[in-house]
Amino acid sequence: MDKQRFSLTDFLGAGFSRRAAGAGSAIVALAVVGVGYLFVRADGADRPAADSAGKAPGNSGSDGIVLTDSQLQSINLGTVAEHTFPLQRDAVGSIDFNEDMETQVFPPYQGRIVQLFSKLGDNVVKGQTLFTIESPDLIQAESNLIAAAGVLDLTSRALERARQLRDVQGMADKDLEQAISDQQTAEGALRAARDAVEVFGKGSAEIDRMVKTRTIDPYLVVLSPVGGRVTARNAAPGVFVQPGTTPAPYSVADISRIWLNASVTESDMPLVKKQQPIRVRVMAFPDRVFEGQISAVGSTVDPQLHRGLVRAEIDDPKHELLPGMFASFVIVTGDPIHGPAMPMDGVVREGDGSMTVWVTSDGHRFQQRIVKLGLQDGGFDQVIDGVRVGERVVVKGAIILDNMINGGET
Repeated sequence: MDKQRFSLTDFLGAGFSRRAAGAGSAIVALAVVGVGYLFVRADGADRPAADSAGKAPGNSGSDGIVLTDSQLQSINLGTVAEHTFPLQRDAVGSIDFNEDMETQVFPPYQGRIVQLFSKLGDNVVKGQTLFTIESPDLIQAESNLIAAAGVLDLTSRALERARQLRDVQGMADKDLEQAISDQQTAEGALRAARDAVEVFGKGSAEIDRMVKTRTIDPYLVVLSPVGGRVTARNAAPGVFVQPGTTPAPYSVADISRIWLNASVTESDMPLVKKQQPIRVRVMAFPDRVFEGQISAVGSTVDPQLHRGLVRAEIDDPKHELLPGMFASFVIVTGDPIHGPAMPMDGVVREGDGSMTVWVTSDGHRFQQRIVKLGLQDGGFDQVIDGVRVGERVVVKGAIILDNMINGGET
């Protein structure tokens, strides 16, 4: 019985020993788990956060950017499509008189202005009186005319008397011949005097009157050589004027066909040729387009402005375009080009100067592409390389995606 019996002390001691052993095992197990956890944390800390990029909305990575439905509300999508890009250049300039049809009116002889008949801006016809001058040359020519007429009368009477005397044998033949010669010389002098006066614009009736009345008309009438509008008047009564001395008393221009002078940048000058069509707008008629063709291209460039002169001519029968008006020009330099295009707002210029766009196939995941651009027209960029027609791209808000890929906040 003694061997089979356990004392309370023995029982408690055995239980305590087992509990101690169990506790030791638990401690060892916890230590192993703790070391394993530390290794897992260390491995997770060293792993790049980018491993999860592109797997959660709003994150970015090598596969692009994925946007949530709410984030998509800040951008607009569109499709790359064909667009027609005209080959043209813009320029500014002004309206001017057609100098080929503008005439400076000088008096044929010197003199002092007596009266003016036309004002600046008046429309005149060819042959209309512009002004009159008192010309000493005209006075001299008319005086010679009257003198020549008097000599002719004298020699004509002398010839008549000589013929009468010759009939009664009262004059030698040589005297008659001399009288005839004198009379013929006087006739020639009178014709020359008449021609000299006609040069001043006097008509046959006026000359006959001067010859008959033996009075002169000292006023030289200056007529308009062309029909048009008086574009300049530098004359006043009493002013002494001479042929060819500037400024001319009057300038008259035919304004039915006017000049359009464009100032073209130096870089665009090689592209501009004669006969190229142009479209012109002026502030006075903002809703109208005046069309014409280039008639002249300047052979020099202003060294200060680095611009050259390009000129076109258009008909203006209603005289709506006034010289000095500011004008904007569109010069068509070639046939239009058709190619892929997208809105300018969808293109982002990067810090290194490259151009990028954002492309999507499913409307949620976006990839950034570098593109090569060409022409611009109507808010569109020609895309030479980087995207194809039909691809979906961000057309508004591309800068937001650009900020996201570079670490910014949306």
